[in-house]
Amino acid sequence: MFRRKNNSSHDNESIELQHERKTNELKASLGPLSGRSLQYCSDACLKRYLEARNWNVDKSKKMLEETLRWRSSYKPEEIRWHEVAVEGETGKVYRANFHDRQGRSVLILRPGMQNTTSLDNNIKHLVYLIENAILNLPEGQEQMAWLIDFTGWSLSTNVPIKSARDTISILQNHYPERLAIAFLYNPPRLFEAFWKVVKYFLDPKTFQKVKFVYLKNEDSVELMRSYFDVDNLPTELGGKATLQYDHEEFSRQMAQDDVKTAKLWGLDKHQSNGCAGAEVAPEPESLATPVI
Repeated sequence: MFRRKNNSSHDNESIELQHERKTNELKASLGPLSGRSLQYCSDACLKRYLEARNWNVDKSKKMLEETLRWRSSYKPEEIRWHEVAVEGETGKVYRANFHDRQGRSVLILRPGMQNTTSLDNNIKHLVYLIENAILNLPEGQEQMAWLIDFTGWSLSTNVPIKSARDTISILQNHYPERLAIAFLYNPPRLFEAFWKVVKYFLDPKTFQKVKFVYLKNEDSVELMRSYFDVDNLPTELGGKATLQYDHEEFSRQMAQDDVKTAKLWGLDKHQSNGCAGAEVAPEPESLATPVI
């Protein structure tokens, strides 16, 4: 009996050691990094990519290198609120002013409030808010939660399949293991046809994180409440709080966060050495969590 218990403890320790070894192996395989790539590739970041690829170093390396190329080209850390503010006028996507029970940032998505038709701008807006949600994660927390409110949704406000596919691609390929859970709250029956197509773009791990909540299904309602305090949840999502998106107030918050983002990445005018070369020392732990 005692021997079996010790073996179990040993096995757990071995798994931790294996993960540490694979993290170091992935780090070494990437070769010398500099500037923002160096800052991005913290140990926590590497572990997320390894987790997304079942700890296969080669597959994780390929995935991470594709992300580094995408970030180098798309430059998500350089997007500022004033560039995407028009997309947010109706509050179709915004960071909630509360966290879930695990302290995760929460993005509220309201597809029925779609107000523009530009695919590129819609994606840029979402990428900005994903980066902002990461910026506002508490220390030690890696993931966010999504609450998708279908109030007012119809075929006329529905995003095109291509938009959904591109959005899923960015989330899965460049923000692996960032999504903890996504609740689709009371979607109409019309949405089911759309979902039958969209779900094929999801990898199995992401698919398992998507939960449908129906008012007549008490189990699904209770599952969502197990993640959120009902005093924080808006009434539109089965809670007790009043949901009033104030675009001007949210814009002020985002402008303040833009200053934090610029400082974090060394893009503010007071930090000219933020993108130094390969000799840059590893970033402090306080930087590692929000920027990966």
